[in-house]
Amino acid sequence: MKLKIRHNPDEKLANEIKQSIKDNGGYCPCELTKTTDTLCMCKAFREQNTEGYCHCQLYHKIKAE
Repeated sequence: MKLKIRHNPDEKLANEIKQSIKDNGGYCPCELTKTTDTLCMCKAFREQNTEGYCHCQLYHKIKAE
């Protein structure tokens, strides 16, 4: 299944998450450790093979048409 990535359509929430990422030095605000795997867009989400949101809810994978 081919997936595409979109931002969360809730602009207010997306902007709050983006600010949290910026304040956290580019790292996912949901992760305690700061490694290359937790830089936004985190490794867990990049490797996710199913539809759904990333941990912080900024990105959403959906079926590509």
